[in-house]
Amino acid sequence: MSYIVKQFKLKSKIKAFKFLIDQQGYTMKDAQRLIDRKRLLVNGKVLVKKSAYIKGNIEIIEFQPNTQNNKPFFQTADFALFDKPSGILVHPNNRNTQYSLTHEIKYLFGNKANITHRIDKETSGIVIAAKHPLCERKIKMAFEERKIKKGYLALVKGKIDQTLSINEPILKNRDFSTIKLKVYIDKEGKESHTLINPIKYYRNTDTTLVEAIPLTGRQHQIRLHLFHVKHPIIGDPLYGIETSIAEKYLDGTLNEKDRIKYTGAKRLMLHASWIQFNYHNQYKLYSRYDFEEEINLYQKTQLL
Repeated sequence: MSYIVKQFKLKSKIKAFKFLIDQQGYTMKDAQRLIDRKRLLVNGKVLVKKSAYIKGNIEIIEFQPNTQNNKPFFQTADFALFDKPSGILVHPNNRNTQYSLTHEIKYLFGNKANITHRIDKETSGIVIAAKHPLCERKIKMAFEERKIKKGYLALVKGKIDQTLSINEPILKNRDFSTIKLKVYIDKEGKESHTLINPIKYYRNTDTTLVEAIPLTGRQHQIRLHLFHVKHPIIGDPLYGIETSIAEKYLDGTLNEKDRIKYTGAKRLMLHASWIQFNYHNQYKLYSRYDFEEEINLYQKTQLL
């Protein structure tokens, strides 16, 4: 289970914060977060007013991490790097999420450890976890200031034989009445810039293995930019296919057989391959996962 419910019986009135901090050991920040996330119930009702006195049947819903033995491939006293598998969420979607990388990190390093950035559920590869809040703030600030560089590997449709510099603004979709895509190219969007370097062309499948370097950090940036230049990523269930298929994927009704039929693969063929940053020392670290072997396996299955 991702969450447990702790139950208490209070016979006398006490301020909610005093109960959480003095009797349950929460910090002020964690107590505020607990109430904001509607995880403190009094006599069966969610507590909304933070300054309220509480009495009676008290329930606290706490996040309880679990493990799937995903160990970091590199770590220091302050941070750890993980190779996230494709199909694993970085953060829980809701209380029904049984496992995410956040579970693993808090299981290993405690509740103060946290993810410093996101990659999509279907993208595999490097994620940095901070072991304490000070490190988390520093790394997140470095991302905001574009001081951290990242490189991805992607298998795309068609032949790319020269470096591409894709500089197209990306806008978040606010109207889901006709299309469910989260982002799209629009002149009113935010500046978005991606470099694409070809690595290897596979003639028999008409696909290219490329390195993608995002110079900005927009949601779905690499996926959307490659789709925009007519080289969508193999296995992408959102960009480069019919809207009806994308909707089935988002609704959870697209089975694996049809996923492969319409997108070319059972997963998004995008992998966070390396990351470069400074934290007391200069680091450039590479994923230990053999994504190119997965590419080679894909090529073999396409030729059967």
